[in-house]
Amino acid sequence: MTQPLTKEQFTHLLEPVAKALAAVAVDAADAAALAERAAPFRGPAVAALRAAAVAAIPSDWLLPKASAGIRFGRVAKDLHGFSVDAVLMDVPGPRHRHPNGELDLCFATSGDPRFDGHPEGWVVYGKGSVHVPTVRGGQMLILYFLPGGAIEFGV
Repeated sequence: MTQPLTKEQFTHLLEPVAKALAAVAVDAADAAALAERAAPFRGPAVAALRAAAVAAIPSDWLLPKASAGIRFGRVAKDLHGFSVDAVLMDVPGPRHRHPNGELDLCFATSGDPRFDGHPEGWVVYGKGSVHVPTVRGGQMLILYFLPGGAIEFGV
């Protein structure tokens, strides 16, 4: 098992991924494919990020908060124009809106989960989109890249 990194070391692993995602047009019809090209799910940067994120699940910094069966935390406030949140979930989350879009890096941690119907990998929502994030069939650790840190709950 990989030893957990510090939050600062983890943020260092996030840097090249966030930098690559900055060029992804979240409103493009093929936005998830663009994210995949920018930061391949099976590539070395995402593989290192996955190993580090999974190893950090029991840490006190990755997922320090919990509500309604979901654990979560803010990993970075401003990284190449994104805030980055980590969420561990196997139940629906709160309905929210993405004023600037959302790029989600989804890692299966148990079972055969689907995030809003998608298997692990990249899921992208365009500007102004609204959803109830839902994981079914298992559990996922999701890294949410929010352009400008913009997210609105209670919509």
